[in-house]
Amino acid sequence: MINSRASIDKLIDIVRQGGKVKTGIDIYNSKGVLLLEKDIVVNRVKTLEIIKDEGFAYLPLNSDNYGGIWDSEGNHIQLDELDDPKAKPSSSPSSMDQGDNDRGSSLKDETGTSRPGGTRIGGTRIGGIEKRLKEIDAFKRMAAEKYAMSKKQAQKVLEDIKSSGGHFDYEAVEQNMTQMVDFFKVSENPFSYLNRDLFRYDDYLVSHCINVCAIGSAMLNRFNTSFSSSVNRYIATAFPENVSPAPQSAPKKSQGSYQCYLKDDIQDITVGFFLHDIGKVMIPESVLYKKGKLTAMEFDMIRKHSYQMGTAIIEKNRISNSVVRNIVKYHHAALFDGEKRCYPGDLPPSEIPLYVKMCKLADIYDAMISKQCYKEAYNPINAVTDIFRKYAKKDHMLQFILHAFVKSIGIYPTGSIIYLMNGQMAYVLESSGPLVLPFTDRTGITLTSASEPIDLGDKKLDQNLKADSFRSIQTPVEVHDRLPAYLKSAVTEESSL
Repeated sequence: MINSRASIDKLIDIVRQGGKVKTGIDIYNSKGVLLLEKDIVVNRVKTLEIIKDEGFAYLPLNSDNYGGIWDSEGNHIQLDELDDPKAKPSSSPSSMDQGDNDRGSSLKDETGTSRPGGTRIGGTRIGGIEKRLKEIDAFKRMAAEKYAMSKKQAQKVLEDIKSSGGHFDYEAVEQNMTQMVDFFKVSENPFSYLNRDLFRYDDYLVSHCINVCAIGSAMLNRFNTSFSSSVNRYIATAFPENVSPAPQSAPKKSQGSYQCYLKDDIQDITVGFFLHDIGKVMIPESVLYKKGKLTAMEFDMIRKHSYQMGTAIIEKNRISNSVVRNIVKYHHAALFDGEKRCYPGDLPPSEIPLYVKMCKLADIYDAMISKQCYKEAYNPINAVTDIFRKYAKKDHMLQFILHAFVKSIGIYPTGSIIYLMNGQMAYVLESSGPLVLPFTDRTGITLTSASEPIDLGDKKLDQNLKADSFRSIQTPVEVHDRLPAYLKSAVTEESSL
């Protein structure tokens, strides 16, 4: 039941000032794509701006399902107060407060006493970390639904290519990616919330298509925003006389006159990310999944999956989109002069499109952190570090792309295992922060009961609880053996998607 609605512009102002919004009702766009789940507490302006771009002038609120608006202090805001800047925040508990109390969401210490320092909502203190965990859990459900849809699509594409000798339903892929583009804009790297199977590799190619698409799209959206903003700042500074004064009725926030990639460009690039490795379907499984060292002939066959087999499939399906063709053909090309073991070599790095370079970084990263027939999964933290060291300071545009990659993945990606300065090991629940869950004591012995999450982004955090970035990280499989039951089941549970 929708029992009220609020201007999205006013909600954006509230969130920009540190407030929060919860709709209590799922928000879909005109195509039926879920933009915002009812249980997610919105504390990022970007989320609301994306919904506004979809044509929403107002957002419905369902207080019966704990929907509401809160200021930066956690005080509930009544809708009539939005139109009266002098009105005082309500001090009465809202329906969301009651709902959260019913769920027992306030943080307690070992004695059962509520701890201070949480977010104040209508007189009740609720731990900000625990509230974020609820948001993560809600988004996991939404991401799992989208991942299942994409996995089904990827499996069909690969099976069709294999059975027909190269043909597949390209239009179906485009339709699926139209929905995924909208979803990728709601959260950066959304599938990082999902658990990876550390012990299987038989469906690696299917998962890899989806993962590279998600990681690449996160990079693309961040790059598009940061690079376009940099260009617009330069234009405004270098040519101030060419900037026309904005009319009084113009919105406060301007998008600028330059946009590197437009909506249709992003759609095409996302399709390319999804299809980047289709050529591997034509490689015999005895070679593709060989555990031992490849012969020179086998290695040459693997290399041809992009510029020969992949492009042959593109041509067979009469796909004229140059963006998709470039990604399939050049996603293993050199990103800087002198980079070794790259192919094909018919274009210099300066002529490789930027979106292809994004695909290559996403491809490398996902391959490193995934278990394959010939290797164990690499720790995500080490993978990000290795990629950054290899490609940093090569050229200015690659630096923009690398920055987008690191920001999208995070220094401590979701699912990573890190050490704290006091010797404890911790599981990264959320790369933003990051938010971590210690699961050993200081001597490395697994804890027998669940500890409370720690926000490493907290400036007041004790030095001993900060991340130890200099300590070596064990492989995921080795770490898995030391995980407590409540984390072990989550990490290794085979996805039913």
